[in-house]
Amino acid sequence: MTEPVLISAANGVLRLTLSRPHKKNALTQVMYATLADALTAAGETADHRVVLIDAVGDDFCAGNDIADFVTLAQSEGSVEDLPVFRFLKALTYCARPLVFAVQGQAVGVGTTMLLHGDLVYLSDEARLSLPFLKLGLTPEGGSSQLLPARIGHARAFEWLAFGQPLGAAEALGLGLCNAVTPRDDLLNRAQLAAERLAALSPDALKQAKGLMRDPDGLWAHIVREGGIFRARLNSAEAAQAFAAFLKA
Repeated sequence: MTEPVLISAANGVLRLTLSRPHKKNALTQVMYATLADALTAAGETADHRVVLIDAVGDDFCAGNDIADFVTLAQSEGSVEDLPVFRFLKALTYCARPLVFAVQGQAVGVGTTMLLHGDLVYLSDEARLSLPFLKLGLTPEGGSSQLLPARIGHARAFEWLAFGQPLGAAEALGLGLCNAVTPRDDLLNRAQLAAERLAALSPDALKQAKGLMRDPDGLWAHIVREGGIFRARLNSAEAAQAFAAFLKA
């Protein structure tokens, strides 16, 4: 059975590939833990100067696995101990440049993780969706802070409130990605960009990224989001939304 996250490395680039195409690469707690460990290790390995995250199949990521939502809702203790938040923390504190190659659907966390990226490439048929409020939930992954900072409050609120899918061209116009490319050239475009970054001074890259990010402040915000998000998972509105989703 194929591992749900494939890990490879070449030319200074650590490549993490979501490989659960039969489930549209919906993320499980096992996948979150694997990604978190790999991202953390990348910062400690001199040979891994850049991290590239991509996916196999027609879609990049359908968000969280529904069964894992139940586990998250029933969990006790700090949100920081959960694999999903270990992944979000690893993204937040990743000192290496993060490059994303995104095709098809990117839903929920499949989109919010892109806000942590330093370079983001979309295929021309990519669609970004943030259906949190439609499901009775609240934003996660730092998106309630990162998204308004990127595209402004009015547009961020509209997208979060109504949850309409955003096409690749519109995402480019809003500054949510660096480029839009045909599907068959997507990985090559992202890989070449990652290798160009890997050829630069790793210390200079790390310092430049550090000057452009505030990981401590962002992580505090993500923890706050997480507490509210988990509480919303136990709400009647969320229960009704998920029941309707599972019947569809």
